[in-house]
Amino acid sequence: MSTGYVVFAHGSSIESANEAVRKVASEMARRGGLDVVEAAFLEGGQPSLAGALASMADRVTHVVVVPYFLTLGLHLKRDLPRLIEEVKQTHPNVRIDVAPPLDQHPAMVDA
Repeated sequence: MSTGYVVFAHGSSIESANEAVRKVASEMARRGGLDVVEAAFLEGGQPSLAGALASMADRVTHVVVVPYFLTLGLHLKRDLPRLIEEVKQTHPNVRIDVAPPLDQHPAMVDA
């Protein structure tokens, strides 16, 4: 099973903020030796989650969405599950899992 990763962030009207998320995704791919890593945005940036999934759906059978959010707030409780269900309708053969937000990672204390 080939796995792709989506670094999912809120997005911003300030493009340099979106580019910073894209750099995180790129560095994640480089350090992890991962072939398929995309950034995606809820709003204010491109691609959307649906766009990122569409770009990788022919290369992967499994996608892990990595929320680039500190806490489990409204966007992760309400918006992300809705978006996941929408993309599952478009790509039913791709398994989609969601990692926990950053605040649950032990390295956050060291950061």
